Amino acid sequence: MTPPRERGRRGSTAPRLALPRRGSVRRAQMITTYGVGSLIAVDNESFIVSGIDEAHRSWSVDEAPIIHEHRLARVLEVSHFRLPPASDDTSKDGVRVRRFPLWHSCPQCRSLQHIRAFNPPPGRNVCTKCEDEPLVPSRFVVACEDGHLDDFPYWKWLHRGNREEGAAGHCGGRMSLRFSGRSASLRSIVVSCTCGVPEVSMEGAFRRSALGELKVRCEGRRPWLDGDPVRSCSQSPRTLQRGSSAVWQPVLRSALSIPPWSDGLADRLARHWGNLRGYSSRTEIEIYLKGAFPGGDPVPVEAVMDLLAAERSEDPTPESSPSDGHHALRRQEYAQLSSGNAERAKGREEQFVCEPPVSDMSVLSRFGVERTMLVKRLREVRALKAFTRIADPEASPSGHEADLSLVPTDWLPAMEVHGEGVFVRLDERRLDDWAALDAVAVRVERMRVNHDRLLRERATDTDQAPDSPATPRMVLLHTLAHALVNEWSLEAGYPAGALRERLYADDSMAGILIYTATSDSAGSLGGVVAQGEPTRLAEALWSALQRATWCSADPLCIETRAAGTGGTNLAACHSCAMLPETSCEHNNILLDRALLIGTPDDRRVGFFAPLLD
Repeated sequence: MTPPRERGRRGSTAPRLALPRRGSVRRAQMITTYGVGSLIAVDNESFIVSGIDEAHRSWSVDEAPIIHEHRLARVLEVSHFRLPPASDDTSKDGVRVRRFPLWHSCPQCRSLQHIRAFNPPPGRNVCTKCEDEPLVPSRFVVACEDGHLDDFPYWKWLHRGNREEGAAGHCGGRMSLRFSGRSASLRSIVVSCTCGVPEVSMEGAFRRSALGELKVRCEGRRPWLDGDPVRSCSQSPRTLQRGSSAVWQPVLRSALSIPPWSDGLADRLARHWGNLRGYSSRTEIEIYLKGAFPGGDPVPVEAVMDLLAAERSEDPTPESSPSDGHHALRRQEYAQLSSGNAERAKGREEQFVCEPPVSDMSVLSRFGVERTMLVKRLREVRALKAFTRIADPEASPSGHEADLSLVPTDWLPAMEVHGEGVFVRLDERRLDDWAALDAVAVRVERMRVNHDRLLRERATDTDQAPDSPATPRMVLLHTLAHALVNEWSLEAGYPAGALRERLYADDSMAGILIYTATSDSAGSLGGVVAQGEPTRLAEALWSALQRATWCSADPLCIETRAAGTGGTNLAACHSCAMLPETSCEHNNILLDRALLIGTPDDRRVGFFAPLLD
């Protein structure tokens, strides 16, 4: 990561300066943890990752490889994705960052002011009056639910009784920041000024109405986009700690590469796809391909026509919403996982290989497993669509998503995961019979009501809050996936954090995919696929269910009426059902192991309880 290059005056040709690197992060973290608009602490300094548009040149595009995933790109309305640029001895810039927050304090002289007032040497963050004492970036920032970010208004916070002069920006004094040492609370952080106003502590700064009472309004600052503000913002700013997770929350979208897009042909055609979409006859397509690919490896006309037909069948209708597109991605994956895709003997390399096991699957029938598939090769693309501040990405409409650039771009940052997995599909008829039980409906309804309430509390507009996805089928499949991940982390030699779930749960789907979630070759060693063989899978299911019958927190865990965030879990805790955050699609909520094995009072609640009796 490097700060932006110095610019000359408008119209000048100032030379580019070679700037030192400020730190490094893994490629995957540039999508999930330290993406555009996020704050990164490097040693005793703090930076914000710049936008991706051409004006800010946050990413060295020449060093950011292009990746394609046609289905996901269509839903997100871009043409392609780019990996974060890798850093090595020959790389130029990597990812650009900007210093933020700009208000700093000196621990020696206790001065609190904008970094420019300290007059540090270029590229350094020190107090020149205190013999190059390292400065401390402000612990506090302000943000609003539309994604804007700004420095904490220390002057207005201290001079709260003198707002007229505060608006002008001068009182004639110098502010300082000190720690009283009486406690670790905000009361011990004291701000004062030589102008003589009474000193104040930071106590109360995190109240929702604290800044509004001082008539501090959001100025629409976007420091990741050169600080370019929007014209107006009606949201009320709130104080946050610089390292809080609420300062930056990614909006991620993902898709598996499945046929007919998974054999590499679509990548070769990417530059020509816009032209090919305009043709409908075989003759026109054949003529175009001969001109676009003269000599060399010819492109099969039939394969191109199959791709065009597949895309046109997936065209959204005028009534479609963005969420419909993402649901369609899952349904297409579910159909392909159920039907399978054999590896090609010759020709293009296939990125999706899914085959049924060779041994008899009847051993799984008693578990209600209708089908299991060995996904010997898969590729998943995870794209950073946008990000939010304060607002929960799952509970808020897209209007609160902050953009990654000033102007629309035809690409988004993304990472790709190559690995393997096992797909398990349950018998839908047995699921429906079990879900019709009143006791099951009552337990799931309790979770659904609590989750709906949590989504409304987190949403800025309760009328636009999404509905909870909790249904008996979804909660059962989710909990079963967690039980299998915990079991396979012991049997397959992977840590639980290296495995990931992908749920297919609605009225027309009843499956789970458990796969390796690593972005290197360690994700395809064969350890997970081996667990999908019917005999091994039956043993793993039996062991996982036996393990689920007891938790070290029982009887409190199994008898609880509300657990987890906002009461969105029932019989599930860190001792039995929860996974690392990287492994779960739903942040460890909507879990209930009682739906697997029943409760002491009612065994019928458990889908697999008849096996254990």
